[in-house]
Amino acid sequence: MKFVNPEGWPRPSGYSNGVVEGQLLFISGQVGWDEAGAFSPDLIEQIHRALQNVRAIVQAAGARPEQIARLTWYVTDRQAYKARRAEIGAAYREIIGRHFPAMSIVEVSGLIEDEAQVEIEATVVLAPIEGEG
Repeated sequence: MKFVNPEGWPRPSGYSNGVVEGQLLFISGQVGWDEAGAFSPDLIEQIHRALQNVRAIVQAAGARPEQIARLTWYVTDRQAYKARRAEIGAAYREIIGRHFPAMSIVEVSGLIEDEAQVEIEATVVLAPIEGEG
């Protein structure tokens, strides 16, 4: 098993950002904080940052966003999420692209980080994409 942490990120305490086993990369729930651990109060900015964090771990493992096979989103406010779906879609396409893996959205009463409004987990297949070497 190999543990993945993007270069320059502090080592997490009590968990790993990513774990590679065989041809799979499992990414722990990424919240929408910046490198200093600060959160924007805006849901879209948090989603933007959480997706950037997922992408950074994907890239640190030598993969690309189109190799993501599954995303699970945990949100603290389903209505706020639904009200801003167009903005969320735009942020998603900007960071991940036009790749739409299996996804689930789960509303939760809270996340470990009090200011977090979203947390995103991912599973990535590291094998080459069909049709590529």
